[in-house]
Amino acid sequence: MKTAEDFLQGQVLLIDKPLTWSSFQAVNKLKYVLKRKYDLPKKFKIGHAGTLDPLATGLLIVCTGKFTKMIPDIQGQAKEYTGTIVLGATTPSYDRETEVDATFPTEHITAELIEATLQQFLGEIDQKPPVFSAIKKDGKRLYEHAREGSEVEIEARKTTIYEFEITRKALPEIDFRVKCSKGTYIRSLAYDFGKALQSGGYLSVLRRTKIGDYSVENGITPEAFEQKINADEA
Repeated sequence: MKTAEDFLQGQVLLIDKPLTWSSFQAVNKLKYVLKRKYDLPKKFKIGHAGTLDPLATGLLIVCTGKFTKMIPDIQGQAKEYTGTIVLGATTPSYDRETEVDATFPTEHITAELIEATLQQFLGEIDQKPPVFSAIKKDGKRLYEHAREGSEVEIEARKTTIYEFEITRKALPEIDFRVKCSKGTYIRSLAYDFGKALQSGGYLSVLRRTKIGDYSVENGITPEAFEQKINADEA
């Protein structure tokens, strides 16, 4: 059983973030559970190593106490995701957060074309972040500009795709697994992939499975974490 001192000295907690939860909500839940259980000081440090959108599930690494200093190192490690791209349509947010704004043909898309197009996305690529993202431009986050309807010029960034494979083809849906560098937007990858197929694409499902050597297979939900702590099993 862990003690208050263990969490103050530092722990790395592997959380399986549920759908619709924000990363902030998940961290706040853990902070509340730990402070209530162990009567930790107000300035108790806790934070996550890489945001997951509310519509994504999977691995959220949470560091406590002195281990919060490890967050930048963990954030810099390669990440692995699985998910689903819907071809033949686009949305302004590149995912299900917004409604479909355009549709495109998919009749020409074959298994061979999909596999050939994959090759364009391996290695270092240029990628524009989604308009609906938290990156700041002119003192405001991009999603704030987007919701105001203002046009914003977004600069492309270098990112690296180490592995990219299609695991299921059931048009208009395709499932994928991707391993990528820090700063990669999977929503942008879905949009760009659809465009490269001379069609459209948006992300409908996303799950983060790994960060470096950390795997979601070893993670637990915030609710399971609470039960474990209250049962003195942590």
